[in-house]
Amino acid sequence: MKIKKGDTVLIRSGKDRKKTGKVIEVFPKDQRIMVEGINIVKKHVKPKRSGEKGQRVEVSRPIYVSSVKLICSKCKNSTRIGFRVVENKKYRICKKCGQEID
Repeated sequence: MKIKKGDTVLIRSGKDRKKTGKVIEVFPKDQRIMVEGINIVKKHVKPKRSGEKGQRVEVSRPIYVSSVKLICSKCKNSTRIGFRVVENKKYRICKKCGQEID
């Protein structure tokens, strides 16, 4: 996967389209990522003990990685990601400005 934890991404589709956020968790097996403040859903929670009330809790859900685009830290544009190999080390690069992505 080309997106990593800590990257800033732009949401390309869905109800949160054109919003940006920071990746907080990556699930490579499922090709999904968690972005803070994005894809918030309401979950109904049953009361655990007698006398306690049930409630609705807002929970963030993972989104599919193909519906996001990385925002380059150097040129501040949403971009595709490429790779460059230098001395047997692989680096991610921005396809727009050509700079290495942190």
